[in-house]
Order: sequence, then C-alpha cells, then structure tokens
Amino acid sequence: MNKVLKILAEILLAAAAVGLVYLIYDSVMQPVNFNKEKAHREQVGIQRLKDIRTLQVAFKGVNNRFTADVDSLISFYKEGQMEIVMQIGSNDDSVAVANTNLIKRKNRKITTEQLMELYRKGEPLVFSAKTSIPVRDTLFNGREDFCIDSLAFIPFSGGEKVQMEAVIKTVSGVQVPLFEARMPYKLLLKGMDNQLRINLDAEREDQNKFPGLQVGSVTMPNNNAGNWE
Repeated sequence: MNKVLKILAEILLAAAAVGLVYLIYDSVMQPVNFNKEKAHREQVGIQRLKDIRTLQVAFKGVNNRFTADVDSLISFYKEGQMEIVMQIGSNDDSVAVANTNLIKRKNRKITTEQLMELYRKGEPLVFSAKTSIPVRDTLFNGREDFCIDSLAFIPFSGGEKVQMEAVIKTVSGVQVPLFEARMPYKLLLKGMDNQLRINLDAEREDQNKFPGLQVGSVTMPNNNAGNWE
C-alpha cells in the first residue's frame, strides 16, 4: 500500500511540476503572443488609415475641405470625379514644340479646347490639358487588397466605425482644413488579452500619446501624418 501511495505521490508531483512549467511558459509567452498579434492588427489598421488619408487628400482637392464622414469618402470614391492635368504630345518632339510655339504666337488667345481640336486633326502639338476622370479609375488601381466597402470599419472590431473629425482651423491668420481619423486599441485589439491592452493604453497615455492608431490631427497641422510614422 505504501508503495502505491509513493508512486501516486510521484505522479502528482510530476504533474504539478509540468503544470508549473506550463504556467511559467504561458506567463512568458502571453505578452510575446499579444505583441505579435498586435503588430499584425496594426499593419492592417495602418493600411486602412493610409487609404483614408489618400481619399481625404483627393476629396479636399475637389471640395477645398476634408470630411468628417467616412461614408462621404466612400461615395466620393464610387461616384466622384477628379480633375487631372494631361500632357498632350511630347516635349522631346522638336517639330511639335516649334509648331505649338508658332500657333501660340499667331493666336495668343487660343484656348486649350482649340489646341485639342487641332491636335485631333493631326497637328503636331505639345500642351497640357485639364480633364475630369472618375476617382475610382485613378486611385488604388492594381491594389488587390483594396475594398472600398471596408473603409469605414476598424479591422477586428466587430463592425465598429473609424472615428473621424474634420475642421477648418485658423493657423497664423490662415484658414487651414484639418482632419483626424482614429482606431483606438480598445476596438482594434478587441478579443485580445484585456489586461495587457489596458496596460498598453495606460503606457500610451502616460507618454501623452493616443492609445491606438491615428492619422492627421484636428488640433494642429501635421501634414496628415500617422502616429506610426
């Protein structure tokens, strides 16, 4: 009987030792795994904020302001038009350059539309012309991972929307449009270790930094920079 108890005690001690090793390993790996998953989610979030920034800059180019509504950016991408400058002819074509200069000297009031008509008729010319094209034909071409319908949402958050603001602020006497888009860690890291996330938020706040990802600023101009840059 004593022998059986001894064997049982050894088994229990071995099991306890294995359990202790696992607990130590788990306590070490928890922050490692947390940071690994955090880096992955941040990468996805950063790309989305970069896309928002690209659309905001294009939106401002057309409307002279930013928007606080992500849905407006989506509509702008799907239905909006952008004005671009198109180069007609080549500056390396000496005949076209000379011919263009001659025509402009003869008719100083000639319009771009008139030059375009001459070009269509076969005149060798070099000039710039403004034209409007759909936003969706200009931005994010070739980006297989781009999905406009996902733009409004914080990745991994379960459908929470990106937090966004837009203002026009007076800076040194000049009216400056500003925007800001945010993804708080509380939403971006949803479902991950909550205590580690709380610790991360506290660390960021102690450093006077936003606890999450942010692009742009409505408090001061920052060239629409992201806080990861």
